Amino acid sequence: MRHARDFAVTVLVLGLLGVGSGALWSLLAPRPPYVMTKQGPLLADPSTQALIAADGWFAVVTGALGLACGAIGYGLSRRGRPLAVVLGLAAGGLLGGYLTLVVGQAVNLGAGSVTAAGASVSLIPGPLGLTAPGVMCAWPLLAVGVFFGLEGIAGYRDSPLRRPFGGQDPYGPMSSYDISDR
Repeated sequence: MRHARDFAVTVLVLGLLGVGSGALWSLLAPRPPYVMTKQGPLLADPSTQALIAADGWFAVVTGALGLACGAIGYGLSRRGRPLAVVLGLAAGGLLGGYLTLVVGQAVNLGAGSVTAAGASVSLIPGPLGLTAPGVMCAWPLLAVGVFFGLEGIAGYRDSPLRRPFGGQDPYGPMSSYDISDR
């Protein structure tokens, strides 16, 4: 029962963080310029970097949260039940990434007027979206990766393999071993 609670709390907290990160992504990411035509909005510059920049900002925002969540989750799970927390980080990171996308597309905090130098047409900011859906995995991958990295460091530090022979010299003290005794 405690494992299910830890899993659910981790997923819920990361989901709530996803709502906030969606607003942050919407504020930071640039929007591509569109021109209004009789047929509807048309991308003003097909070679615009705004589409790729939105993916980059999504990866930065969710990646930073993934690093922080992995470290905090590891620190809080040291008392027990790390499996529930690491599974919660994976599932919650996926939920948080999805909510970041949905909220970021709906909020439009950074949408302002788009201007072009010397343009005689009116440009409007386009919708925020992802062109590379693989960046949605940044949050869970980094969270779980940091968790396992910290676990590996702590496991090595506490490992008896780090101090072979119980920390003793296998040949005894050097003063008792004399080459002339041969």
